[in-house]
Amino acid sequence: MSKSNLKHLEKVEDAVKSSIKLSDEEKSQTLQKIKEWYMEDKAEGIIWEELVEISQEMLPILKELGLL
Repeated sequence: MSKSNLKHLEKVEDAVKSSIKLSDEEKSQTLQKIKEWYMEDKAEGIIWEELVEISQEMLPILKELGLL
């Protein structure tokens, strides 16, 4: 997750926790959704890193086969 995304989610989380307009149930549901967004963003980052690593390994093979 990028630092800017993390900071944004932290600000939203703080605002939810300190809100006087939201019920405890609404706060709980919102905080759960924020956690889900965090995990999804983190997973996308991990997938991207893995794809970059795999592509680095595949380039020499594709060149050897004459495909690049």
